[in-house]
Order: sequence, then structure tokens, then C-alpha cells
Amino acid sequence: MQNVRERSEELEYEILSPYASKSREAKRRVPMEECDFRTKFQRDRDRILHSKSFRRLKHKTQVYIVAGDHYRTRMTHSLEVAQISRTIARGLRLNEDLTEAIALGHDVGHTPFGHAGEAAMEQLIGHFCHNEQSLRIVEYLEREGKGLNLTYETKDGIVNHTGPNKPKTLEGRIVRTADRIAYLCHDYDDSLRAGFLVPEDLPERVRKGFGTDTSHMITSMVSDMIMTSMGQDDILMSDEVRETMDAFREFMFRRVYHSEALAHERRQAVFVMRELHGYFMENFQELPKEFIEREARWGRKQTVTDYVAGLTDSYAVQVFHRIFMPPVGRFVVK
Repeated sequence: MQNVRERSEELEYEILSPYASKSREAKRRVPMEECDFRTKFQRDRDRILHSKSFRRLKHKTQVYIVAGDHYRTRMTHSLEVAQISRTIARGLRLNEDLTEAIALGHDVGHTPFGHAGEAAMEQLIGHFCHNEQSLRIVEYLEREGKGLNLTYETKDGIVNHTGPNKPKTLEGRIVRTADRIAYLCHDYDDSLRAGFLVPEDLPERVRKGFGTDTSHMITSMVSDMIMTSMGQDDILMSDEVRETMDAFREFMFRRVYHSEALAHERRQAVFVMRELHGYFMENFQELPKEFIEREARWGRKQTVTDYVAGLTDSYAVQVFHRIFMPPVGRFVVK
């Protein structure tokens, strides 16, 4: 008699596209006893969702370091990427569970302070990419160094969600584009809320092609992806929509991500990251015990990088304050 997982695996062959990834065929670096209820990709999703690195995303900046209750964090961004990815996967009859697992895990390696923190780490150690750090976390650092033992398909989608290489699976390629859709539209929405932009600032091509409402923008790109990719062995966009999306991206980098108005926050972030990394390189024994124990395997520089890159924005500032700021106000003089 089939259990729940086996029935789900059979349904994938009956319902999904021939181009879809099938969970029964997925492999892990370390073989595991199968779950009676969840497929391999569902277990990947659950392992990421319950990980410490995913929980930390709720206190990691997306764009605006000083923001209110309704601005995006890395966690809300990841959830939004997962929702968009599942919509596209369902429209194309691809594996929704795999897209969700990749989407939830794609940013777990992000530094504090968003891309400013990533740029700071790049300057400090010579090479740092958050997608590679995300893979390092799920493969080696989670669960006290044992890693999450995810399937190769999920790990491939995580490490190739950005950068020069395309994911091997169509599900991974969905997340690669859904990530861009999510951050462009939602960072634009946050910029409106911050009073940093007004809809009229958008290039005319973007306003005509996508509108100025965030929901309409997402729908325009998602629907085009589904219709253009239908029956194809790749994830595609029409030339018109892809070019409009490129114009939107160029605008956001110029007006928001690299804007002079946010330069001071970027400099502050770089300063905090640089000082913390330098301090712990010189005072290694002040790291948490679990990190000190990793030096023999990974070396001091990599271990300090893992620690500093894994901090949340608020905890990085707290640690910086504890180390570098004098204890003014801690004592009352009578």
C-alpha cells in the first residue's frame, strides 16, 4: 500500500510537465531514510524554513536600513519570491515545492545591511557573493556544522539564483527571475512609502508597460513569463517585457540602490562591517564558542567572515556598540 509521499510522487508524473523536476529522482549528498508524508523537495523547504539562518532574515535589511514596520526585510522578500515563484510554477505545471524551497533559501547568506554589507565584505576578503554564502550555510554551517543535507536540485537553484550560471532546473530558473521581479517591484513600493520616489519618476517605458501600481507590475511580468514559457524547455520572457524590465532595473539602481541620498547609510554599514571583521581577526577568542571550534576546519579568516556575515543588522550594531563605544550612562554618580 502506498504511503502519502509515494502517492504525491506518482501524482507528479501524472500532473506535472515533462520538463518538471520530479522529487523521486532527486538526490542528496548523504542518503536519508524517506519520510512517509513529505517528498524530498518538501523536506528541503521545511529544513530551510526551520533553520536559524532563515529566522535571522527577519532582521536583515532589504534596502532601507532605518525603516518602519511596513518596509521589507530579507525574510519578507524571500516569502514574496516564494509566492511569485509558485504562481509561475503552477502556471507552467512545474514543481512548486522545489521552487518554494529554492526561494526560501536563496538569500540566507546575505550579510547585514543589504548590498552595502555585501560590498563591504567583498572589500575585506577579496571575494564574497551572497549566493555562494547561502550555499555554504545550507551545506556546511547549519545544524552545528552538519548542514541541512538538501537535494542537489535545491542547492543548484540557491547558488545560481544570481551570477553568470543558470540553474539546471526550470524551477531554479523561475526563482532567478522571480527574485528580480520581487525586489524591483517591492523596493519601488518601499521607496514610495519612504517618500524617496513618486510614480511619475518611473521611466515612461515602464509606466506604459507595467503601470505604476506594484501589483499590476508583478502581474505584467509574471503573466508574460507564463505565456512565453508555456510548452518550452526554458523559462523565457518576451523581448518587449524583458527590455522594459531591464529599463526598470537600470532606473532602480540609479535612483535607489546607488543613490547619493543613501550613500551615508552605506558608508555607516561598511564602517561597522569593517571594524567588526578586523576586531575579531585580532581577538578571535571573543567569538562564540561554536565559531572558535571551527577554526581548525575553516581557518580564522573564513570563520570570522561566517560570523560577521551571519549577523543581523540590529545585532551587528549591538556588538559594535559593546566593543567600541564607552560605557557612558551605565553608572549613576551619587
